[in-house]
Amino acid sequence: MHTNFLSQQFNAGFLAENSTDCPANATICDGTSCVLPEDTFNQTLSVVLSTFLTIMLALVMFSMGCNVELKNFLGHIKRPWGIFVGFLCQFGIMPLTAFLLSLAFNILPIQAVVVMIMGCCPGGTASNIIAYWVDGDMDLSISMTVCSTLLAMGMMPLCLFIYTKMWTDADAIVLPYDSIGLSLVALIIPVSVGIYVNYKWPSKAKIILKVGSIVGAVLIVIVAVVGGILYRGSWIISPKLWIIGTIFPAAGYTLGFFLARLSGLSWHRCRTVSLETGMQNTQLCSTVVQLSFTAEQLELMFTFPLIYSIFQLLFALLILAGYRLYRRRSVKTKTDVEKTAQKEEKEDSKSNAVINKGFVQDEMK
Repeated sequence: MHTNFLSQQFNAGFLAENSTDCPANATICDGTSCVLPEDTFNQTLSVVLSTFLTIMLALVMFSMGCNVELKNFLGHIKRPWGIFVGFLCQFGIMPLTAFLLSLAFNILPIQAVVVMIMGCCPGGTASNIIAYWVDGDMDLSISMTVCSTLLAMGMMPLCLFIYTKMWTDADAIVLPYDSIGLSLVALIIPVSVGIYVNYKWPSKAKIILKVGSIVGAVLIVIVAVVGGILYRGSWIISPKLWIIGTIFPAAGYTLGFFLARLSGLSWHRCRTVSLETGMQNTQLCSTVVQLSFTAEQLELMFTFPLIYSIFQLLFALLILAGYRLYRRRSVKTKTDVEKTAQKEEKEDSKSNAVINKGFVQDEMK
């Protein structure tokens, strides 16, 4: 058998070299039709970039951990009201929203399934970076991300079983528990090291945090651009999925914020819960989709996680810009009020001095 294989290779190479109709790199050629080797450039590039981005993400999460106070973090674990509200948003609001959007737009069953998978995924690590930039509660943000990733091992199959029965057999969806476990490890280890550094060397932790927050913001943009380049051939997709991919993250941010506010959480924690709700782990969704469906089915659904990731990032940046603008105006207004109050206080002092025929200090004249 080995000899026949070598003979076939030799004949294929001989024909390829002596035929004018086939390219030189053809693996099989009979003079009229050729089989070219598969282009592995995208695959190789994807592996290299995935390795690089994983390392960079671990470093960023290490820097985010440098902003976490161990006492406050344990406080959220012991009194998990904020985490519980986030849990309701993550595995209550998001799957229900995905279900209602799929019904409202009457998309294909296979497309409805990928929307549901996205809605059932845990929160993504990008939310921690954005939460830092909007002055959110970092202790709550990271504890929510850790808990949602851990609980996803049980809540994802439960939610998919409940919501996808009308479209497909839930057993057909393969959940990559190893990937979820790796995500959990990749999150917990660097964050734990960052918390320890903040505990032992708080001054150095602040420097690491500043650098890491900038790198994290750049990393989010790189991930979006790389995704667009690697899968540029997959952008032909149903307009309905584009619309759902636009509405879905916006609904997650909005509903998460209002539920958190109704639950009595403070404003900075409302912002945190909002981001944790709307920003999903799109890489996990892509992995589940690839493991569960055929190549023909993937053509109808594979791009949706990329669409969602683009719009979740876009809306997150709009939230960040809006908050920064509000904060700048708020600080400016506060400064003006303080100056006005000081001026009025000085004028009142002068008036009292004149009325009482007392002294007016030089600084009041």
